[in-house]
Amino acid sequence: MLAPQSTAVATEIFTRMPAALRRPLRTAWADANFGGGIADCFLEGPSFDRAGNLWVVDIPHGRLFRISPAGDWSEAVQYDGWPNGLKIHADGRVFIADYRNGLMILDPATGKVTPHLPTRHSEGFKGLNDLHFSMNGDLFFTDQGQTGLHDPTGRVYRQAADGRLTQLLGTGPSPNGLVLNREENQLYVGMTRGNAVWRVPLMADGSASKVGLFIQLSGGTGGPDGMALDAEGGLIVCHLGITVCRFDRLGRLTHHLDLEEGLLATNVAFGGPGNRFLYVTESRTGTIYRAEMPYPGQPLFSHRA
Repeated sequence: MLAPQSTAVATEIFTRMPAALRRPLRTAWADANFGGGIADCFLEGPSFDRAGNLWVVDIPHGRLFRISPAGDWSEAVQYDGWPNGLKIHADGRVFIADYRNGLMILDPATGKVTPHLPTRHSEGFKGLNDLHFSMNGDLFFTDQGQTGLHDPTGRVYRQAADGRLTQLLGTGPSPNGLVLNREENQLYVGMTRGNAVWRVPLMADGSASKVGLFIQLSGGTGGPDGMALDAEGGLIVCHLGITVCRFDRLGRLTHHLDLEEGLLATNVAFGGPGNRFLYVTESRTGTIYRAEMPYPGQPLFSHRA
């Protein structure tokens, strides 16, 4: 997959989860996802607030952390759930895609986590994974659960800023990370077990049509996970079991990141000076890498004035 024209981007360790915060305990989440192995942490959902703090989730232990620009960790909240994805609203609220509880919201001022969308038509979700805001405040999120090639029933939703909920897809083999293109008329969705990124055209009435395969990957231990977009329309994709890749707006591989250790790069977020640095969660080791990218990140709704 890493063709000769793919340029390697050097990374450095920004920070690691401190030993005092790790929890080497057996959990129901690790039982299902790691065959009973111990996961003292599993980081996901990197997102920056306006103050330059990086937020991440720790799925098996139900924790959200705030990491300062200097790399100092503080626990924002622990609650009874499995937070998988995290994005910050323009008003400062923290939206959480919780695998067990649906969409949740953290008020950073009070530390209170409350349900936002626990069900759809009284039916529980399969297991939410990731989420993304458009610039007008529409919220897109994936409902992955245990879907895959054996059960391609994963779902993708949009909750409009006015609260209306629309199911865009219901036939996905493990929908995971997602991000809009620059024009916000197409949604990219990583289908992990299909080892592919789908392109979802968004119609004027809010529906999806002529959904296609944008990038077909191969190898690795999973497939595409978290994603981000840069200011040139380039798509950054975490490819589980291999590395992090950048594809241009036409889907051509241009760059890949070299991590010092670990093959579970699960998600990414742009931040730092000029929004030019890509921060990567290597989930199994509890490490956050940083790399200066050729183009800055696409501006996000969370930083909208």
